[in-house]
Amino acid sequence: MRNILITIRYDGSHYHGWQVQDNALTVQEVFQNAVEKVFGSRLDVVGCSRTDSGVHANMYCLTIKSDKNIGNDNLVMALNTYLPKDIAVTSAKDVPDDFHPRYSCKSKEYVYKLYNGKIRDPFTADYALHYRYPIDAEYLNKEAQAFVGKYNYVGFCSSKSDVADTVRDVKSFSVWREGDFVYFKVEADGFLYNMVRIMVGTLLFINEGKIKAGELNDIINSKDRKRAGKTAKPQGLYLNKVNY
Repeated sequence: MRNILITIRYDGSHYHGWQVQDNALTVQEVFQNAVEKVFGSRLDVVGCSRTDSGVHANMYCLTIKSDKNIGNDNLVMALNTYLPKDIAVTSAKDVPDDFHPRYSCKSKEYVYKLYNGKIRDPFTADYALHYRYPIDAEYLNKEAQAFVGKYNYVGFCSSKSDVADTVRDVKSFSVWREGDFVYFKVEADGFLYNMVRIMVGTLLFINEGKIKAGELNDIINSKDRKRAGKTAKPQGLYLNKVNY
């Protein structure tokens, strides 16, 4: 039995996240449909992460197990034949039987994209948060360094989460500007539900003066969700990289 690691990219605009749901179209369901056409049976598709409705992925990893001898290059082409234009397979390779796309992961990197023009751009509406207030990216980058380190991030987690262990090790966080776009990039050993979006929302509160400079470390240590900022909208969020 082969354990095949498949890497994909997808535009999450028209999907209710990754995981299969009863009454909504998801990326996993659509991918399973393509796998069924290629392999002739509905194989179990195991993903590296859950993503919310509207969230995108520049790199998403999953595994399937099969005893069929389809070359990996041919598998990439075959799956892409049956996938819609907003999902694309970029690679496939055989991995050890005990490899798991989620539990074998050492770290993940997310990017949040923000459009900082005064007038909203209809062509970026599904791919970047429109935020018209001026942003000092260098200032926010300096403030964001308070996130770096191993902390209990329960205050940066949605109340819908039932995860028992809320300690995460944030390895890096950077904020920078490219023209009218501002980017937030964070890497950690794992993320809580809505953690990145709450981090971004908190930095935007700092930008607006609703949270004082230098106060972020105290907010993290308080473990109080009410002291952090709002949850930024999902459209600007991208799972950018998965490291094994």
